Amino acid sequence: MSAPDTRYDELVARLREAADPGREAPADFGPYLDKVRRHAYRTTDADVQALKDAGHSEDEIFEQTVSVAVAAGLERLVTGLEVLP
Repeated sequence: MSAPDTRYDELVARLREAADPGREAPADFGPYLDKVRRHAYRTTDADVQALKDAGHSEDEIFEQTVSVAVAAGLERLVTGLEVLP
């Protein structure tokens, strides 16, 4: 089953392209990105600080966070659209 077409398909495609949800992430981002993907509301300042302490810039952390959050949101959107008649 595939998701039905919507009037937002072009915008979603542009969002997907801009966020680059398939981007590679450094290995030490794994646990953080998994938390953002599954339970974003549990992400804390300490999680971000740990990445900064490991030498990652705020820009890099932001880009990885947005990328995985958009990917998770798009996955949920497709799942929701697939169950619509």
